[in-house]
Amino acid sequence: MFQPLVELSPTERRQIVTLPPTIAKLTDVKHLVLYGSNLVRIPPEIGAMTNLEEFTPYTSHRLHWFPYELTRCRQLKASTVSTRSLYGNFKIRPPFPPLQPGRASIRDLDISDLDPKVWGTDVIQACSVCSRPIAEAGLYQVWISLRVGTDTLPLLVNACSPACIDTLPIPPDGYVPTPHTGGSGIAQPRADYS
Repeated sequence: MFQPLVELSPTERRQIVTLPPTIAKLTDVKHLVLYGSNLVRIPPEIGAMTNLEEFTPYTSHRLHWFPYELTRCRQLKASTVSTRSLYGNFKIRPPFPPLQPGRASIRDLDISDLDPKVWGTDVIQACSVCSRPIAEAGLYQVWISLRVGTDTLPLLVNACSPACIDTLPIPPDGYVPTPHTGGSGIAQPRADYS
């Protein structure tokens, strides 16, 4: 079990809004506990945590930006997430933030220094789907809701092309049925108050 925030004071914990990309080196971690964190986003490098079996960011109510790369954690079987805090959750359906329009080229975009409030991350290196370097291609962001562990999470996909978006899996019933760019125009299924 790895609990990276436990040793920090509450003041120190409040200052951490994402994990470092070096999380990719933690390939032997089986259980990642981020209970009660102030995290806003998880870096895509979490996909390299190939032995991750359990993901626990419970009561991390600011955590909304989950990377599609979480689906690369093939051993991940259990999760404990505060689902009412998630975009598009089945109970109250909070809206997904709008994403930037797709770009066939990133020539005029510094992908190593992005505004995370706009892009959901501060760096985009590779396609979330095929791992092709984004610098060699375009950038197309979409949201997709998929089952990860025992929860359905809103995942941010940073794709290099519309072709990669076309290969994404079908979301589960009760969620937006296709990848989408968020915003107020997205029709979500009716909330389930049962």
